Amino acid sequence: MQRGPEIEGRRGRERLSKLYRINSDESLRKGLAEAVKIISDGGIVAFPTESFYGLGVDATNPHAIKRLFEAKKRDHDLPILILISSIRELPQYVAYIPSRAKRLGKKFWPGGLTMVFRSSPILPTVLTAGQEKVGIRISSHPLANALSRALNVPITATSANISGMPPCLRADQVVEWFDNGVDLILDGGITEGKHPSTIFDVTSDPPKILRAGIVKAEEIIKSGIYNEVINSV
Repeated sequence: MQRGPEIEGRRGRERLSKLYRINSDESLRKGLAEAVKIISDGGIVAFPTESFYGLGVDATNPHAIKRLFEAKKRDHDLPILILISSIRELPQYVAYIPSRAKRLGKKFWPGGLTMVFRSSPILPTVLTAGQEKVGIRISSHPLANALSRALNVPITATSANISGMPPCLRADQVVEWFDNGVDLILDGGITEGKHPSTIFDVTSDPPKILRAGIVKAEEIIKSGIYNEVINSV
């Protein structure tokens, strides 16, 4: 494990975000322990996913979510998706689980498919932007998945970037974008970076693809779970 030293920043010498390089079982254990503490205390942790680096906060903590919006300079009318560690957690965070959506989750999770459900009242309005819907997935990236499993709350997984700018593929890019705007960066190496997760709204009939990504519409139809999919991208 290596903890990032003080780094020369754009505003002069100052303590920037902690950086843990995950390159062994021991560094993983210590990095996760630090990340859990920070997220539990309302902080922001950057971590790699199957697409890009993401920013994680406790998705049930409205103050942490507001800080996340500020760090990204993100409009508050844009909802933020979350990660869970198991499909068994779904009933805690969604109001209703369509049977076909559950089957789809069993097929494509962990993986790059974010499904949009009616949200449970347990999730803050600031997370859902008042839309009463929430995007959820289980990440297939080992580090993101380990972080989800280490916590007893869902975490956000919005891309690590200033809103409207390209997402980060590497930990050093997160440092460049955010200086001391995040509390910890888990450096898990370079991410795949080709496509974001697919956002698939299962609250409509037929369901809609809201964002094209890793999982293609053809794959969903080929699964035989849904016969029709609207591509609204």
